[in-house]
Amino acid sequence: MRILTVSHFYETHGGGIERVAGQLCRELNRLGATVAWAASDSDRAQSEGVEAIPLACVNPTEKLTGLPMPIPGLRGYRALEREIRRSDAVLIHDALYATSVIAMLIAKRHRKRTILIQHIASIPFSSPALRALMKLANRLVTGPMLRSADSLVFISDTVRQELLGGLVSRPYELLFNGVDGAIFQPAQGKASVPEGVGSIEFPAQSRHVLFVGRYVEKKGLAVLRELASSRPELTFFLVGAGPIQPRDWALANVHDLGPRTAHEVADLYRWADLLLLPSVGEGFPLVVQEAMASGLPVICGKPTDRADPGASRWLHGVSIDLTDAGASARRCANAIDSIDLEPAERQAMASYAARHYDWATMARGIIDLAQGGKVATRA
Repeated sequence: MRILTVSHFYETHGGGIERVAGQLCRELNRLGATVAWAASDSDRAQSEGVEAIPLACVNPTEKLTGLPMPIPGLRGYRALEREIRRSDAVLIHDALYATSVIAMLIAKRHRKRTILIQHIASIPFSSPALRALMKLANRLVTGPMLRSADSLVFISDTVRQELLGGLVSRPYELLFNGVDGAIFQPAQGKASVPEGVGSIEFPAQSRHVLFVGRYVEKKGLAVLRELASSRPELTFFLVGAGPIQPRDWALANVHDLGPRTAHEVADLYRWADLLLLPSVGEGFPLVVQEAMASGLPVICGKPTDRADPGASRWLHGVSIDLTDAGASARRCANAIDSIDLEPAERQAMASYAARHYDWATMARGIIDLAQGGKVATRA
């Protein structure tokens, strides 16, 4: 079976959706599917065993708003159509991207089976204009895309509830993203200081607050800035990249580590005191699952803490309002002061993540759907 994955970018772009797409491509390939991956040619395509289909695109919005929207030109459209015609099934990541909409239209015209994985619902931007635009886009684009897909997959129960509502009008599958258990696991004994951190000067007794994600508005960077300003006794380590530059904040307790490899991030999870992700408009961010698997306490924006009902007892959710970063920062500070997971609870959380977040399980479910069936029940 030949499966074509379509996403807006390749995983070298650094976003969560792209990382999921890359991991899933590799796992599908490992399970015996022939896998191709079409995405914007603005990033390097680097995924062993997966055929890359770079699409010539323009991306006019990301630098201006932080909202990525690569739009294929005529050459990109033709390349996408050629690959869809060669494929048995088309796996589309998230409905709102132009690459996703075009892939769905082409696949329907050529009667190819489509699987839509929906990662997010609405994003409550600080700008009223962007919030209104997002609401309109979900009504005009996301809704029809959900109805058009032959199979519909959600990676978060909260996203499913927001987009489908209490009355489920059509079948869906809830398939959580996987975590690489060989990389993300609790420390054995006391964790050592990660590479790249030892050269940084910070108070030895301060709590180490870790952020991992894109440096964009929806990830709550303004909240992080307010929090770091008001709580100088905390030390913040930020991993990622994007249009927002934390180094410009000129805060002595904020250290921008830039992009890091999976192994480096795993070391940071094992060493830090907690992960803070004050983001909005999320489904179930992969970094939250990775932190759980590493035994690291997590503070995240609501309703991410309810994305997996079985894991909600370990996740500390905070109401984040991007229009009031100061109040949101105070709520995060209260959460930091109150969070306290005992070693036994951390181990229970890590064990839960190891059992429930598995790339092979997710990939087998996708293959079931690509073959026209339902996801088989698995222990």
